[in-house]
Amino acid sequence: MPLSICVYCSSSDAVSEEFFAAARTLGELIGQGRHSLIYGGTDVGLMGTVARSVHEHGGRVIGVIPERIHGKGIGYHLADELIVTPTMHERKLLMEERADAFFALPGGFGTLEEILQVITLKQLQYHTKPVLLINTRGYYDKLLHFFDHSVEQSFNKTASRKLYHVALDPHDAFEYLRNYQPTEMPNKWFEAPR
Repeated sequence: MPLSICVYCSSSDAVSEEFFAAARTLGELIGQGRHSLIYGGTDVGLMGTVARSVHEHGGRVIGVIPERIHGKGIGYHLADELIVTPTMHERKLLMEERADAFFALPGGFGTLEEILQVITLKQLQYHTKPVLLINTRGYYDKLLHFFDHSVEQSFNKTASRKLYHVALDPHDAFEYLRNYQPTEMPNKWFEAPR
């Protein structure tokens, strides 16, 4: 069944070719599966690469871009649907609502903020959709180490590791997606110390 897959990723053109290769492969898999890409709407960096690859392989591209960024002239105007929102907040909300799954390729502050928001929303039981980090070249290793540290320090429960899946590459991500079953999460709050 075709899905709407939200992909968060870098808008930088300066990153290593390995990251672009992963973006092309992810776009190919989305397109070949006749899925739709929902993403940030630009034609630069990994964002533009994944969008073009989805199109090249028969998928649908839905870009969601805030007015301020659209005004810089970097929107992907070949998108099947390019939605311009007044604010970043409205952009993120629309992407979250329309997506059936969330993938994060490597990216900077914006990518981290977006994927952490959907992990948090899943933790608070606002959704049960799959959330995946595609860990190209071990990009997310230090973040994952920090997640483990937060568990060790009792800021998160051990079960929080089930909120997301770490994929080695886009093929691994799609294998997880094909077999995804939501798991019931415990209450996030710890009992107050006495």
